[in-house]
Amino acid sequence: MSEKSTPQLILDKAIDLSVNPTGSGFPISIFPSKIQKIIREVNDCYGFPIDYVGAAMLVAVSVAVGNTHLARMKEGWDESAILYMALIGRPGANKSHPLSFAMRPFVEHDYEQNRIYEKQYLEYQDQLDMSRKERAEKGIEVCPREPVRHRFLVSDITPEGLSLVHSQNRRGLCLLSDELSAWVKNFNRYNNGSESEFWMSVFNHKVAMSDRKSNQSGVFIANPFLCVIGTIQPKVLGELAAGNRNANGFMERFLFVVPDDQSKVKWNSERKTPSFDIVAAWREIISKLTDIVPATDTNGNIIPENVLFASEAFDRLVKWQNEYTDKCNADESDTQTAIASKLEIYAVRFCLLLAVADWATGAKKKKAIDPATVERSIRLTEYFRVTAAKVQCIIGENGLTDVQLAVMSELPDKFTTAEGVAIASKNGIPERTFKRFLREKRGVFFSRDSHGTYTKF
Repeated sequence: MSEKSTPQLILDKAIDLSVNPTGSGFPISIFPSKIQKIIREVNDCYGFPIDYVGAAMLVAVSVAVGNTHLARMKEGWDESAILYMALIGRPGANKSHPLSFAMRPFVEHDYEQNRIYEKQYLEYQDQLDMSRKERAEKGIEVCPREPVRHRFLVSDITPEGLSLVHSQNRRGLCLLSDELSAWVKNFNRYNNGSESEFWMSVFNHKVAMSDRKSNQSGVFIANPFLCVIGTIQPKVLGELAAGNRNANGFMERFLFVVPDDQSKVKWNSERKTPSFDIVAAWREIISKLTDIVPATDTNGNIIPENVLFASEAFDRLVKWQNEYTDKCNADESDTQTAIASKLEIYAVRFCLLLAVADWATGAKKKKAIDPATVERSIRLTEYFRVTAAKVQCIIGENGLTDVQLAVMSELPDKFTTAEGVAIASKNGIPERTFKRFLREKRGVFFSRDSHGTYTKF
């Protein structure tokens, strides 16, 4: 959507072009300068792709924020910072290392907390072995309480397991999966429930409930905050979309990172080291957020702080949403409309994350969403709109017949309906069939520029 040219916007575009000369990569200018510097150093010294590093760090900020803050659009409409992210790349594209770097502060935290928990659990078992009299004599509670393991990350876990872990970690959790395809393959492995629906519900930051007929273990999470991030190869994207997940809203809830360059990364013989301690610098930013002690109610539930929109910022976001809604209505593409519906939610969440990131890095003293924050959020959202279209193309191509693939390869980047019909007819596809294909795949393989004129993605 149209942007008003400002000195800051010109500078931001120059920053993005300096790391992504094609202008199609992850816009690191959306971050405050301290985070930009870390991303540059990681890329320059270790060769980690900008897109993966930037996206993974965005999720890390989300995990650190958790249930402590909400973006307040208006009374009755608050958005959390929940993100679902998939880093897509061929084998050797260097997806896992950026993810590990971004999540390192949480891994370190969880490791230390697990060490503490193991010690406390041994003490707890010793106390259980004592008689009530012995516990009283030693000043120990008559009924010892089992210790709790504090954590930010989970991996191989069922919704039932999440219900327990989340009740002990109400700030929130992140499901970290090095292979997202393996995660979805394990859906419903222990029951006949619908795990994808569970994750769709959690995305909305609403009460998550699920009752099982086969056993007594249900799921109830009053105030869920669960992020998801992992890697996946393009050739197995179909597994993420399988089981109707590309039609029921599951896929649209994911943000996809698909760098233009999918080449295997070469080792660099130059032993270049960062100009500053990037691990410590990143840990400091994340710690500024995780050190926030939120208010709680009498039941121990977190009372989030509302981050407010300035009036002009709110108006700008509404204008952007209305402009793209008009485009969706004109295009009549169900795929693009479904993508847009979730991305406009993400745009609000990005505003929250960027505002809090500014505060955590000292770029701004107050946690508030101003017009500049909205502009950065819009740029980030438009990046993910492009990558969502790429993913739909990848999934769609896997389901095409040889004849359809032949037609797709012959279609020019821009074409008219008549030109498309002629190419289809040459390959044995009737006019009516091609027009139906054109209509059904609008938003997947094509965008409509005007009546009868299309652009191929």
